[in-house]
Amino acid sequence: MTSPAEAPARRGLAARVSLGKVFAPVPSEFLLIASTALLLTVFGLVMVLSATSATSTAAGEAPYEAFFKQGVFAMVGVPLMFIASRLPVSFWKRSAWLALIGATIFQLLVFVPGLGVEAHGNRNWILIAGFQFQPAEFLKLGLALWLGYVLFRKQTLLASWKHVVIPVIPVSALVIGTVLAGRDLGTAMILVLIVLGALFFSGVKLRIFLLPAIAAAAVVAGLAIASPNRMARIMSFLNPNCLEEYLTTCYQPLHGVWALAGGGIFGLGLGNSREKYEWLPAAANDYIFAIVGEELGLIGCIVVLALFALFAVGAFHVIRKTNDPFVRIVSGAITIWIVGQALINIGVVLRLLPVLGVPLPFMSQGGTSLLSVLIASGVLLSFARSLPAKRLIAPERPARAARIR
Repeated sequence: MTSPAEAPARRGLAARVSLGKVFAPVPSEFLLIASTALLLTVFGLVMVLSATSATSTAAGEAPYEAFFKQGVFAMVGVPLMFIASRLPVSFWKRSAWLALIGATIFQLLVFVPGLGVEAHGNRNWILIAGFQFQPAEFLKLGLALWLGYVLFRKQTLLASWKHVVIPVIPVSALVIGTVLAGRDLGTAMILVLIVLGALFFSGVKLRIFLLPAIAAAAVVAGLAIASPNRMARIMSFLNPNCLEEYLTTCYQPLHGVWALAGGGIFGLGLGNSREKYEWLPAAANDYIFAIVGEELGLIGCIVVLALFALFAVGAFHVIRKTNDPFVRIVSGAITIWIVGQALINIGVVLRLLPVLGVPLPFMSQGGTSLLSVLIASGVLLSFARSLPAKRLIAPERPARAARIR
């Protein structure tokens, strides 16, 4: 029997052990993903302030209005990221279907009269209480979680193409179709990348993986050809004499390149951009990387690229070390989404790709985009916590020599 004196001591020991689990050291992957996400968010807030203050003042608005709106989403998103990091993997498995259904219903709100907002030919925004949201950004995380759950449940059946296609392709096509109905090809392409990334990290055979990839490329090509506006942008991208179309399709790409060229190696200095004075359209949105290059030069661009590279390193370490197929698939899809979208955005600014209208994750002005990538980073942090702990192997002790009596 336990004596009364020993009981309090054991309870105290149990409390110390429980408290120790709460404050246990986090893996290096957790620190790498969290620190790069926070640094990119802060960097983005500074650049949004620099890119919008002058034009807001010229328009008779408060110079910090855009910065404050972006800051509100950052103050909501960062705590949500760390709350998500505390949730177990089982929670994300249980919520996969709910996340996809909820995000799809939210996306359908863009077609509600009086609520949906159309801009630049795309209908992918809603306006609520003075704040504009882009629901398609939440579809990215919902689709990644759902794909991870379905492919995880079918791990033993993925050698058959039928089990790979059903229900992944029909459901994904339906979800992506809600975005294409709003004529947003750029976001739809990112959703396609998420599907392909999930299939790749699920370990399906290469010949099965290539079928959806070829089909996706054919659909994107067809949609581009069917739209005169998209075809004009693609042809201007391929046109070596873009100056001939300066006032039409080449205006924005040329000013983006001129902003980067004007910055040189060290830049013009923070806040000293010339292109942001209404020369460069979407200076705080899709072309914020051009403002980084103009104000902070090549050095600033390298810092941004290095931060995204470190984020990718931390995420790929999670993918490599995990023993859970669900964690591997969802982590791969999220990484392809965030890092792939960053590379596409930067490629557009460098005029290596045609204008696609996708924001730079963490940095571009747009509260919904910032909120979605911060929550997605929280999911990666949750997965980083679930990684198997390193086991320290004690050195073998030399066997004692048998004593002869």
